[in-house]
Amino acid sequence: MASKLQRFMPLAYNLIVGLGNPTSEYESTRHNAGFWFVDGVANRYGLSFHADVRSQSQLATMDLNGERVYLLKPMKYMNRSGDSVAALANYYKISPARILVAHDELDLLPGVVRLKRGGGHGGHNGLRDIISKLGSADFTRVRLGIGHPGNRNDVVDYVLGRPPKIDRELLLGAVERSVEFIPQVLNGGLDKVMNALH
Repeated sequence: MASKLQRFMPLAYNLIVGLGNPTSEYESTRHNAGFWFVDGVANRYGLSFHADVRSQSQLATMDLNGERVYLLKPMKYMNRSGDSVAALANYYKISPARILVAHDELDLLPGVVRLKRGGGHGGHNGLRDIISKLGSADFTRVRLGIGHPGNRNDVVDYVLGRPPKIDRELLLGAVERSVEFIPQVLNGGLDKVMNALH
């Protein structure tokens, strides 16, 4: 009986967002690590993305535990990501607390992944816009380390640049590890996953 009840417990998250920039020129850049994560989740569940006019995004959907889960890649540039997230969240009445956002993180080394509930934007333009458009920072973040160039004046070129092979492999490894834990995260096991990843 307990296993049946557990199977139908409410999901912790109904919207998984990956942050990045559209168009092929940015596809392999550090700033698109969030897209890589959401693509990994889609591959895990055998999902395909389609254009969604309402949210101006690439969107995939799945049903899990009797609930709908949305995977979203905004097709606006990074500093306008919040438009897409808010459009979908408002339409489907998904509260910020039930949104998971994956993004690149300068303050972590390549290969490191951390989960975090709430907090500020830390200078990340995608997070900044999501917080502004949702009117809340109460969403969970998947922070994918990309390292820091060492000089704040070099940050823009760094995040929009392609990582060297070794860093790319480390980053993709972090994406793969975090995607493996998605079923537990969706089912409310965030604290356990945080302990495992951290």
